[in-house]
Amino acid sequence: MDFLRPASWEEALAAKAEHPTAVPLSGGTDVMVEINFDHRRPEYLLDLNRIELLREWEVGEENVRLGAAVPYTQIMENLRAELPGLALASHTVASPQIRNRGGVGGNLGTASPAGDAHPALLAAGAEVEVESVRGIRFIPIDEFYTGVKRNALQPDELIKTVHIKKADGPQQYSKVGTRNAMVIAVCAFGLALHPETRTVRTGIGSAAPTPIRAKEAEAFLNAALEEGGFWDNGKIITPSIAKQFADLCSGAANPIDDVRGTAKYRRHAVGIMARRQLGWTWEQYRGTGRSLEGAA
Repeated sequence: MDFLRPASWEEALAAKAEHPTAVPLSGGTDVMVEINFDHRRPEYLLDLNRIELLREWEVGEENVRLGAAVPYTQIMENLRAELPGLALASHTVASPQIRNRGGVGGNLGTASPAGDAHPALLAAGAEVEVESVRGIRFIPIDEFYTGVKRNALQPDELIKTVHIKKADGPQQYSKVGTRNAMVIAVCAFGLALHPETRTVRTGIGSAAPTPIRAKEAEAFLNAALEEGGFWDNGKIITPSIAKQFADLCSGAANPIDDVRGTAKYRRHAVGIMARRQLGWTWEQYRGTGRSLEGAA
């Protein structure tokens, strides 16, 4: 196994172009486990830890530009107001040591359906900026996951930045695991209210071959909130609407039985998380409107 260690982003792109099978390494929280258990033996490792721009973020007027290797700890500490759903998801990642090393780019590159960041990115409507020596592409998060641990990257491309719209409404995230820390999700769910467009977006993790949205549930809830004038009158969402939304979220899941949980349990848990998060986010919206203070 050869170890490539570029000193700049340009060198990293050149190395990836020359060695398309090279596996990028930054936090290493997934890659090193696979190597240590001899589940994977890549010909080349491409160490990106010297690339400073991957650990930079910028808060713009409407969006956050999040470098692929910004550690989860930094998201928790610095972007709670702008990215509350992702900040909540970051809290659930492994241990403090791993949160200090791992970043969203690793989750996206691995594309595991159990990646903690995926539901929050889906709910927020993120866009992934990737680059190669051929140029830059922007991939909508809905088009990024192409199969079990597969993504839309071309062999010579690297993930550079994730662009996420600043929250304009409450966001939530929940994860079910067999213990409180250092655990792979049995299932996870993210929800974001978008009052500016009067829409709701969801994200489901570890309950389908890829991270997914519950699009039918979103369409139902968007219509129910609009028809009932809920965005304007701030009324409490009726139990029947909440139950139908939860049932549709549960129905969107396509899980498997494995050592962490059964498919039946995962569907049930997704529905429970969806109903609870709808209640939490809507109460926050009713109480604070567009103020996101304390959202994460």
